[in-house]
Amino acid sequence: MLAVLAGGVRSGAQETKKPADQPGQEAPQPEKPAEVIAQQVGEAAKKPIQWFTLLDRKSLFFPDIAVSAEPLSPFGKFALSVNNSVSIHTVLASALGSAFEQADGSPTGFGQGWNAYGERFGTALARESSAEFFGTFVLASALHEDPRFFRQRDLGFGHGVKYSLKRIFITRSDDGRQVVNVSGLMGPLLAEGLANVYWPEQNRTVGDTLLRYGLDLATRAGGNLMRQYWPVVYQKLEHSDGSKGKGTEE
Repeated sequence: MLAVLAGGVRSGAQETKKPADQPGQEAPQPEKPAEVIAQQVGEAAKKPIQWFTLLDRKSLFFPDIAVSAEPLSPFGKFALSVNNSVSIHTVLASALGSAFEQADGSPTGFGQGWNAYGERFGTALARESSAEFFGTFVLASALHEDPRFFRQRDLGFGHGVKYSLKRIFITRSDDGRQVVNVSGLMGPLLAEGLANVYWPEQNRTVGDTLLRYGLDLATRAGGNLMRQYWPVVYQKLEHSDGSKGKGTEE
């Protein structure tokens, strides 16, 4: 009886081989311990959610549209302030704004004529350069704020308007957090205060300074809206010229 039982046990062991021992089948992978899975989930949660989209190449029209999520160094912020000051957008906006001021006769101290237009155009460029220096370079470096514009992905026009207004008051920090845009708010104010040094004497009042500051913020909101949809506009312009492109520019 013992011999028969022993033979049956050996026979049953041969018939019930593990799947890993059978030819043509892979051994099952052991499950990850719960603590390893929890660690991977925690590491994934630490990564910032990319709610923005980046340009493929740097824009000549709007140099401050982000092409990378990596933080800018102080030198990078200084270079960005210089590029913004001489960008196509800045020159065209200053020329157009000066034309409107010339037609409106403001500020009254400049008068009329080509010389007056030249003074308006020059002061507009100087104010923008000062705002870029104070906001994009000095304050953004000191406060560790990112002065670039991060376009939001999949945004309709109505939400685009809200987002453009929001970016006046909220910006991105160097480490990717959403913070109060101190550099973007204080830069234009410091620039308008400095402009009173070369502004016509009768137009240097506190009220005139705050009015210019308010117009600066409104203009920046409009500029943000253009930045949000600029790749789409650029792509349309490229296609209208019969050339191929991705909707970004060098």
